[in-house]
Amino acid sequence: MAGAGPEIERLMALLSKLPGLGPRSARRAALALLKRREQLLLPLTAAMQDAADKVTSCSICGSLATQNPCSICSDPARDRTMICVVEEDSALWAMERVGAFAGRYHVLGGLLSALEGVRPEDLRIEGLVERVRAGEIHEIVMALPATVEGQTTAHYIADRLKGMGNAVSVTHLARGVPVGGDLDWLDDNTIAHAFKSRR
Repeated sequence: MAGAGPEIERLMALLSKLPGLGPRSARRAALALLKRREQLLLPLTAAMQDAADKVTSCSICGSLATQNPCSICSDPARDRTMICVVEEDSALWAMERVGAFAGRYHVLGGLLSALEGVRPEDLRIEGLVERVRAGEIHEIVMALPATVEGQTTAHYIADRLKGMGNAVSVTHLARGVPVGGDLDWLDDNTIAHAFKSRR
């Protein structure tokens, strides 16, 4: 952009890589940050550095956390026999916001996709299989998006677990989650209803 120095150009380029921010939105965000340096830019810089230093992935479920294992995996009150499988942390946060699930989670880190070249070994599927193999799990709840990739991933995981000989039931979120829907964008009642109606 003409007139902008390399520092501003770099800030805009980095912001444009965030989900939902194209070049124009990134430019507006960069200008807002720079104009409100004391109120926005400096606190954001400190918060980002703090997150970079302290946030890690839970070695059990793969969720983002500031402790390892995360607070959910280390909570003795959570049901150790149920695992809710989600694509990303945003879906985990949505489930926790609703409060409909008292078990533990497994964050895959994405979905299988032939178009994008995402293979089973690119996701945390093997970690889930190992958790089931340990013998404590009785139910796996598939809380994956109602998309082709979400359903493909759910079927792949169900097939992997079928051959293990463990008596583990695999359930799916039911009515209430629209086809093509993403958990992070659904309202609390829809998520709660879908969870209660799982099959």
